[in-house]
Amino acid sequence: MTRIRENKEMFLFASSTVLLLAGTAAYLSSAQTPARVLWIAGTLLGLGFSVSWTVGAIRRRQPSVDVIALLALVGALAVNEPFAGAMITVMLASGQVLEARAAVRARRELSLLVERAPRTARRRIEGGVVEVPVDDVVLGDRLVVGTGEVVPVDGRLLSSAALDESALTGEPLPVERIAGDDARSGVVNAGPPIDLVATAAAKESTYAGIVRLVQQAQASSAPFVRTADRFAILFVPLTLALAGASWAFSGDAVRAVAVLVVATPCPLLLAAPIAIMSGLSRAAHIGVVIKGGSALERLAVGHVVLFDKTGTLTAGHPVLANVVTAGDRMDADEVLRLAASLDQVSAHVLASAIVTGGTRRGLALEMPEDVREVPGYGLEGTVGSHRVKLGKASWIVDDVASPWVRQVRRRADLDGSLTVFAAVDEEPAGAFLLEDAIRPDAPRMVRALRAAGVTRVVLVTGDRADVAGMVGRIVGVDTVLADCDPADKLAVIERETALGATIMVGDGINDAPALAAAGVGVALASRGATASSEAADVVLTVDRVDALADAILIARRSKGIALQSVLIGMGLSLVAMVFAALGLLPPAAGAIVQEGIDVLAIGIALRALLPGAVHTIAMPPADVATALRLRAEHDAVLPLIEQIRSVADALSKRDCDLGPVRTLLDRLEGELLPHERADEAELIPLVDRALGGSDATAAMSRTHAEIEHQVGKLRRLLEGLDSETTQAEDVVELRRLLYGLYAVLRLHNAQEEEGAFSLVPNGAGRGGPAALTADAGSPRR
Repeated sequence: MTRIRENKEMFLFASSTVLLLAGTAAYLSSAQTPARVLWIAGTLLGLGFSVSWTVGAIRRRQPSVDVIALLALVGALAVNEPFAGAMITVMLASGQVLEARAAVRARRELSLLVERAPRTARRRIEGGVVEVPVDDVVLGDRLVVGTGEVVPVDGRLLSSAALDESALTGEPLPVERIAGDDARSGVVNAGPPIDLVATAAAKESTYAGIVRLVQQAQASSAPFVRTADRFAILFVPLTLALAGASWAFSGDAVRAVAVLVVATPCPLLLAAPIAIMSGLSRAAHIGVVIKGGSALERLAVGHVVLFDKTGTLTAGHPVLANVVTAGDRMDADEVLRLAASLDQVSAHVLASAIVTGGTRRGLALEMPEDVREVPGYGLEGTVGSHRVKLGKASWIVDDVASPWVRQVRRRADLDGSLTVFAAVDEEPAGAFLLEDAIRPDAPRMVRALRAAGVTRVVLVTGDRADVAGMVGRIVGVDTVLADCDPADKLAVIERETALGATIMVGDGINDAPALAAAGVGVALASRGATASSEAADVVLTVDRVDALADAILIARRSKGIALQSVLIGMGLSLVAMVFAALGLLPPAAGAIVQEGIDVLAIGIALRALLPGAVHTIAMPPADVATALRLRAEHDAVLPLIEQIRSVADALSKRDCDLGPVRTLLDRLEGELLPHERADEAELIPLVDRALGGSDATAAMSRTHAEIEHQVGKLRRLLEGLDSETTQAEDVVELRRLLYGLYAVLRLHNAQEEEGAFSLVPNGAGRGGPAALTADAGSPRR
């Protein structure tokens, strides 16, 4: 249908232009009669289309200002001004073509997603690979994605991969993912063939959800556009009154026709919709799908932002924070290697965290055999020569009241973590603490929202008060409301709406009512479509919440540009109408002037397609590569940092073995300090360049010096101690130094995640303070 309409518009534009130019050439050649015939033909052509548009509007019971163009064409013929009529036809045709082309360009990023939807998948079966319709893929299928192919469904990688995620995120550089990472449907495999385990069906995957969102985004018009339409309708009686008055007072019908010629309100009819559509396009380019102009208009006026916690201010998925071993039988890395190997074939929500934790530590995973899921308890299977079990404490440990289990549960409760217990060869081997980390880009996003004009930020969550309060303090919200169920959230939105236009941000099913009730609902769909995505007005398809601040800036800029184009265009039209009514602007010249006004207004509106001010930091590819390398080193030393706490916990006043402390010190000097020095030499200048100054990195640089100082103090203390003569007060001092160093390093890591690695465009840094409440209702853990 769009193609047919575009063809008609191009036919009208080409035909009217040819008739106008041919008539002008004939006139300049003194062929008056052929010139008049050609111009009259052009006028009649425009008259035919205007009648068709007007009749169509009447049938749809929609008011239309095409009546002005219709009267102007009839008037041009009546007062013997065929050149003006032909110009009016060209003016109408060029406006329609410009509108169509601008709409096509504005929808380009949205339409690209729909056109690339995968249709088939390749399923690995015993003895080979078969191609199946993408709708036939089920949870747990092992799929093969070849080089250059689109990932058909959401899944978890079984090997490392280089993925082109530009269709979803707008990021032009391929992203390196490791085994255990999630891969979203719609991204392209930019490296060698890869295997993945399907974690969602096609209709529930990211790409299918985004396609539905795009279709909704293309279906509405903005309140500003509708207001412009209504204003244009009010313009009709004003135009008729001015035209009639000029005719009545002067007795010259040509003046009335001239008023009609310059009165066509194209700046209102075309410029405002073009600016709004251009804003939708710019938002889609940064990974934000706005469901039509109405949502964009409301987003532009939002001043109160309410956040759910999980998945918005936090990552929304668990990450491995620590491994607590059960005695000295097996070290933490070996326990993690066996557990991650077993979890490779599991589709459980916690499996990815353990697999990813193992691969990021560089552990060599094996494919498990004889795997069996025990509903309600966990998973067991054979890894190499070991029988491994993962699951609840009651399934793993005979005595759940043992000191080790109590220690693990106490740490989990204090940190707000989930626990997964592991047994190897029927003996408890360790426990994994899993945390929902605060998004490193969340504090920056809240500051960016305030800079964009948001006056109040509220955290409203169903989580417990202590966890919610910690998250709120770190990200910098104004108010924290905890223990809220969906009904409570609706009541909060109603109260906050009295203070200003509201924007609600969430990503869970329980957020759907609140998203629908707020002035604008914003959902995060970077890991798949949910009920919240369907209920929301704005959907972030990128896993960066700072895109919200950029979307608000785009919405406000687009609305402002739409208003500029209308005021300038209609202001010039009103001036031209007055000149025409006074007899200073004849119909032919008026047609040319009005054409120039239309082009100017549309050109102003198209500025909304150009990049404007955004808060997202742009980094050159060389700096991105350096930051990614340093972040990999950063991840590699995280287990060493956790070992500091474990060594400190194990120190005994009665039987002090300094061997583990000395081994730890050697690793600190051989692994940690070189990494911190590399950060000081490379990461700090990189961030300074990105942010345009050194103020933001001063605290990080100072902490580098403090870390080196604390490690040096530990070296000096150990040089004067030995295991045989160490006293209780020496153990106290050692613990003080170790716990202090551990706290400094944890804070420093959070600084680097927020201040440095969150700037990397292919996703937020990993880690950060814990913010995940233990879920005793998990069916497996």
